Amino acid sequence: MATIKHYPARRRFLGTPTDYVVHLTKGHVRHEGVGQAFWFKPTTSVLSEVPATDQELPVLFHATTRDHQDVTVQTNVTFRFADPVIVAQRLDFGIFPPRPEGTGAAAGRQQVATIIGQLAQSRAVDHVATLPLTEALEVGVGQVRQVLTDALAADPRLTSTGIEVLGVHVLAVRPEADVEKALQTPVRERVQAEADRATYERRALAVERERTISENELASRIELARRREDLVAQEGTNARREAEEAAAAALIEARAAAERRDVEATARAQETRVVGEAEAAKDAAAMAVYADVDRGTLLALALRDAAGTLPKVDNLTITPDLLTGALAAFAQAAGGAR
Repeated sequence: MATIKHYPARRRFLGTPTDYVVHLTKGHVRHEGVGQAFWFKPTTSVLSEVPATDQELPVLFHATTRDHQDVTVQTNVTFRFADPVIVAQRLDFGIFPPRPEGTGAAAGRQQVATIIGQLAQSRAVDHVATLPLTEALEVGVGQVRQVLTDALAADPRLTSTGIEVLGVHVLAVRPEADVEKALQTPVRERVQAEADRATYERRALAVERERTISENELASRIELARRREDLVAQEGTNARREAEEAAAAALIEARAAAERRDVEATARAQETRVVGEAEAAKDAAAMAVYADVDRGTLLALALRDAAGTLPKVDNLTITPDLLTGALAAFAQAAGGAR
């Protein structure tokens, strides 16, 4: 907002970089532009301040479709004042002289909003009236935007007023609340059906996975049992083989022991036989030698042999009878020798 300083018989205007000022004196332009600073006479000067920046105007209105359904169209129009001098002459943007108290500020912005809003609403209403509700909701945003852009850009009133439309944005085309809810119901049902189907598929997949896991566990248990059976059978085979091997070894050992005993018995028998035969031969030879020896000699030999086996004799008593018999035998032996 520009600043006007008061001095005696003079005023000092200080502009801003965002507002375009137009200074008229007796109907002629004395100063114009943004960021102006000048002196002027209050008695002969009129000042208007037009925005130099881009302006945004939201427009909201109702329209009726071809099938008699009410829709709400929400748009936003971007515009600028291309010729501020013409705008100052056609619209009320005056800032000096001051307005009387109670009359309010300049109505230029409201006038622009009314002009653009009415133009946009009339063109949009005409176009929406040619569309059924479903088509208006599906493609209405793009079509209304194109219609408003073309219409506002070529509108002679805006051009003659010095207003340039830079762009139109259609934010929404919405039906009444109950109609919108009714239209959303099939979509919601379809979405819910898709969600239910996804849930069922997820549950079915979970059941299938659980079944697969159970089958795998059962197969693992069966395989484990089969391997345990094979292990038991193998252990039994091994134990039986070990027993057979042990029995065979014991049999071989018993046979070896029996054969060893037979050999030892045979050897002992042979030794006994040889010894007996030798002793028999010895005895036979001795008997053959003793066959021609007389009785006394045999008795002497017997006494000699018996003497080696008799116990120790400390005292010997010889009786007359024994001595008589011995002497008689000795004399008889001596007589026989002669």
